[in-house]
Amino acid sequence: MLKLKPTFDLQRDVVSDIFRKEASVCRVQEYSGAVDTCILNIERDGGILYSWKGAAGTTRIGRYDRKTKQNKLLYTFDKQVCVSSCSLNKEETLLAVSLAQNTSGDERLQPMSKCLTLLIEIHPINNTQVLKAVDCRVKVQFLSSEMDGRSVLESHLLLLTEDGYVDLYHVLLTKQEGYRVVMANPERLSKTTERIVEDFCWAQWDGHTQRLYYVARHLTHTQDKFLMRCVQFYPNHNCETVLELPLELPATFFPTVKFVNLGFDHYHTERPEQRPVSMKVFTNRIGSMCVCYCQPLKDKQELIYTVVLVHKDCSKTFRVSLGGGQPSHRAAQLHPLFIPIGYHILVYLQGHFLHCINTRQQEMLCHSLFLSGVDVDMGLQCQSANITVLHAEEESSGSLLDSGNGRIYAAELSPSFLLRMLRSDTPSSCPSSKADPQRLAALHCLLVYMGNDPSLELKIIEWLCDNMSAFESFDQIQEFILASLYRISYEKSLSLDKVLPYSSVLDKKEIPACLLEVPGVLCTTELHIEPVFKGKARSLQGFWSELQWNTERTKYLDAVPNPRYRTSTIQADWERLKSERRPSSLRNNMEENTKKVLSMVDTWCLDRKLVPLFQEEDHQQRALIGLMVDKLREHLNRHLPRIGKKKIDELVVNYVAKLLELIRHMLESVWLKHKLGPRVLCLKQRGSPAEWSVLHFMFRILEATRGLCLPLPPGYHTLLAVFAVRCLPHHTFLQYIDHGFLQLTETFVSRLMTDLDNSDANERLKFSILKRLPEPMEQRIYHMWDHPVSSASISRDYTRTLLEKHDNKGCAFPSRDKPGFTPEFLPLTYLAKILSDIEKQAPNPFEEQENVDAKFVEETALKQTLMLLGFGEK
Repeated sequence: MLKLKPTFDLQRDVVSDIFRKEASVCRVQEYSGAVDTCILNIERDGGILYSWKGAAGTTRIGRYDRKTKQNKLLYTFDKQVCVSSCSLNKEETLLAVSLAQNTSGDERLQPMSKCLTLLIEIHPINNTQVLKAVDCRVKVQFLSSEMDGRSVLESHLLLLTEDGYVDLYHVLLTKQEGYRVVMANPERLSKTTERIVEDFCWAQWDGHTQRLYYVARHLTHTQDKFLMRCVQFYPNHNCETVLELPLELPATFFPTVKFVNLGFDHYHTERPEQRPVSMKVFTNRIGSMCVCYCQPLKDKQELIYTVVLVHKDCSKTFRVSLGGGQPSHRAAQLHPLFIPIGYHILVYLQGHFLHCINTRQQEMLCHSLFLSGVDVDMGLQCQSANITVLHAEEESSGSLLDSGNGRIYAAELSPSFLLRMLRSDTPSSCPSSKADPQRLAALHCLLVYMGNDPSLELKIIEWLCDNMSAFESFDQIQEFILASLYRISYEKSLSLDKVLPYSSVLDKKEIPACLLEVPGVLCTTELHIEPVFKGKARSLQGFWSELQWNTERTKYLDAVPNPRYRTSTIQADWERLKSERRPSSLRNNMEENTKKVLSMVDTWCLDRKLVPLFQEEDHQQRALIGLMVDKLREHLNRHLPRIGKKKIDELVVNYVAKLLELIRHMLESVWLKHKLGPRVLCLKQRGSPAEWSVLHFMFRILEATRGLCLPLPPGYHTLLAVFAVRCLPHHTFLQYIDHGFLQLTETFVSRLMTDLDNSDANERLKFSILKRLPEPMEQRIYHMWDHPVSSASISRDYTRTLLEKHDNKGCAFPSRDKPGFTPEFLPLTYLAKILSDIEKQAPNPFEEQENVDAKFVEETALKQTLMLLGFGEK
């Protein structure tokens, strides 16, 4: 499930260098003594502080620079001491150290106390100042900021004690002799100290963001509650409490004070009756915060853990059955890990399960991957109790420290494992009928979390080609499209999570039962966790501003109906738009939207012309493209005005363009897979088995996009019809047209008329297609077919046009009240009209005779006509 990459090895990167240093101290060619080396702390810049027992009974402290791969000796104690906490200021001029009392032999600390905290000048090594001498553990941590200049002569040190208070030391420095950096007025250190926390039972330091989280008991009239607070340290080293969050925890949740991310104490061991407390806070720069904690197991055969999603204004509590047969003494030793990887949080209980929780789309369990049994092996060669989760420099991966062997690993989700889950007919941890939730979660992990890898995306498309039939509970092609589109925008703003489409499952009128539950996992959700933002957090432009906005926007979106854009909602507008025959302002607006989208696609596809798309006018698809842009933009402007109209317009155009490009990419991938060439566009040949596969895949894409009312690239229907007429029998091809699966485009029909000969079968096909065309297109197509029928049709159209022109010049038809006039018999009407015109234009031989009986002549002509037609007697 996880791919672990070693980024630091204590033996390789440090111990080998220590041996060289000790050999030089002992003046031997090769040092053969034992070296007891342990990691003490990891600073904000990634520097690793460590200590080792040196030659001649000394204890040394060094620093490993992970960028330069160099080790540096910082300080040497002339006797062996137990370093329980250590921190180095950014300028590497001061070293803060807490020493635990060693009761053996003559190595006790003076004065007699369990912990002695020192502040040491090391540039160069000079003065040592005692900060604390107390009977409890003390943690030290320097603040680190990006400020330069005056910061060189000023350092700030946090001191956290097991008694539950936190002090902040402001240490003023001065330069002597041009290079010596020493403390200014060290005797006044106590007067420059401020207490920033009075009482806590749990504390976590986040060096990358310079934040201190702590939990304190909050006394009320009815019961004791826990309140988590966050203290933010600013670049000027001022600080304030910016967040308060109430937590529903058992009264005995913290048997002792717990420190997180404050170094590694190798001389403190928890007593057996003190159950380990698993609690972590994780944040993301775009404004998400998760508080994870696990309740003690006791004797129950289930693990209960809670993930508080501050940015989603909710908390989710999971109950996972561990199965029977677990001894109670072993159950108490189980140590779950919370590992942040991207926007997932992995809950890992060694030997039992791994739960990959989606913190962005948390509504349904099927979007979070749950594994149990043999699938949960992370490849760690140690007990999870020896694993410490570190704050990773890159949010896309986690960081783990194996304290047993001194190695640090970068942890990532394994794409190969997730691909195997997709391809497996029956994942090992569940029966085949329950495999769909795992496939759905694995697919979203691959597409959204790590979908920027082109080779990985190609493997997913190959999987789609090999599994074209929709699964029982979801359509994998619809999921591929929506999840891929969500990926391009999810990093822009957390508030888009509840507004943009994410999964086709959410559009179902009735969600399949297998997607609503995970075997062995029960989930309860609590809404409105009521975080309180305080102080400058209300006006900051960084993380706190985003977190507050996300929280408030979530409350708003939970209250309004249908906040998530559903692509199918434009179906009615689309049908109405298709029924319009005349251009309108709406159509003109749609066309402008379409031009923006297709222009963006053109810039992406300059060198990719393998599949003949975007090469013709498809008025229906162009209208649907423009309509989708208009409706999605309107939706985002209504619910997320803070983003701004310009950014929303860019996002929407990019979103729809990416949709068209994604479909083109899918076709191009299957085209390359089956090694198709230009010959597949020739209508004279029958289709090969490879073309059958492509046709099937194209029909699945058509089915998926129609179900979501999504546009297709212009030219898609033409290409689909070309494959269909090559692969399907003619009668089946016509049935697909009648049932709406195939659309007759003018480009396709014109090619059909010109490319196919006039054999009997082809003639029947052409006549059948002509009967299915709308009249305007039919008239245009007749001009492209060399056939007597088309010639006759063209002649009739030409004659009708001439007659209409002749009629427009003022020649009226005979009056309807004249006897014998039959307007339905057009040849006779036309003949009478032409004869009348000729009579008027020709010289009249009877012009000078005034006694002509016109009525007699008319009756005689009519009687003769009737006799010729057999309707009268001579």
